[in-house]
Parts: sequence; C-alpha cells; structure tokens
Amino acid sequence: MIPLLDTHLPQLNYQEILQNIGIFEMVVKGMIIGIVASAPMGPVGVLCVQRTLNKGRWYGFATGVGAALSDIIYALVTGFGLSFVNDIITDVRVAFWIKLVGSVLLFLFGLWTFRSNPVDKVKPVSHNRGSLVHNFVTGFFVTFSNPLIVFLFVAMFGQFTFILSDNPWPQLVGYVFIVVGALAWWFGLTWLIDKVRNRFNVRGIWIINRVIGVVVMVVSAIMALYSLGLLYWIPGIEQG
Repeated sequence: MIPLLDTHLPQLNYQEILQNIGIFEMVVKGMIIGIVASAPMGPVGVLCVQRTLNKGRWYGFATGVGAALSDIIYALVTGFGLSFVNDIITDVRVAFWIKLVGSVLLFLFGLWTFRSNPVDKVKPVSHNRGSLVHNFVTGFFVTFSNPLIVFLFVAMFGQFTFILSDNPWPQLVGYVFIVVGALAWWFGLTWLIDKVRNRFNVRGIWIINRVIGVVVMVVSAIMALYSLGLLYWIPGIEQG
C-alpha cells in the first residue's frame, strides 16, 4: 500500500480533475440536483398537488414544468457566478473542504424541510381550470419569486463538483439533466397524487415533506463522510 505522505506522489491538481469528469457522471449529478431542488413541498409543490387534485394531473404537471423553467434559470445564474471562483481553485484540499461545507448546508436544508409544515401553505384553489399555459406561467412565477433557491444550488454545486472549468460538453449535459430531473419529479408526483386522489389529504403533503427532509439529510451526511474520507485517505491530497 502506498504511504499517504509519500513525497514521490504527484500533487493532485483540481483543474486537471475537472477535465476528467465525463458526461455520464454529469447526467447523474444533474438528475439528483433537479430532483432535490424540486422535491420539497414549498408553495409551488403544494400548488402542484392542489391543482392535480382539483383540476387534473396535467394541470398540476404544467405547474411543475413552470417551476422547472424557473429552477434552471437560477441554476444557470448560480453556475455562472461560481465559475469565476471555481477557475482559481487548484488545490484539491480546498475543493474537498468546499464539498464538505456544501454537505453541511444541504443537511441544514433537509432539516429545515423536515421541520417545516407545508400544510400552512394550503390555500383555496379555484375550480376554474384555466389553460395549461396559465398553470405553467403561474408555476413559473411562484417559483421565480423565491430567489433563495440560489443558496440551495450553491450548496449542491459545491457538494457535487458540478461546475466544470473548460469542460463545456459535460457541463452542458449536467444543466440539461437538471431540467430532466425536475420534470421527472413533477411527472412522478402528479402521477402518484392522481392515482391516490380518493385517499389523499393535506396530511399526505406533510408526510411527503418529512420523508424528503430525511432523505436529503441522510444523503448529505453520507456525502460529507465520503468527502472527509477522500480528504484524508486519497494519496496526493495531503501532499505539499
């Protein structure tokens, strides 16, 4: 086994690592980020559930599509801003500490999701269906009116090493699959709510939110432990 502090090992360079991240890895990362950004039962999630129950599945899904469009706009803005910081990081140790901070922030987000009560956001919904476009537009603006989602993207981008300097094609694929992940969540959620509509009530919204919070906390804790493991056990990280 190669000693951790063997001075003959080359110093790892973070920018070189970024060039080796491939398309498949970014597909997985993008899907996870899109789902996590969409899953908590905030105002648009509650609205999507209510519209699915009161108007029909596709009206709820149209609301989710609008939310997904808003999410990708904020994701692109976040990625553009972080790219300037990412470009100057060369030390792998710095990058892994950033991943650890991202894990902590993501854990706090999961805890906040678990403790929040989305039932408080339930409001009377008009049974006038309107058009799918109207439901899409309102879903977009409800989500776009909450710019705090930028902080969630900052945490996830840092944790998942999502910003790839000078590696454009995998980066582009990653952004595309943020949208795919978000749409997959809204499609699955509206399908489920439509199937159980006769047995679904506001308590179901609360249960879904708590489950999501637990999943986010568990995943963030695992990723934090993984980052610490890399920080202290991969040869070359503690060099120099």
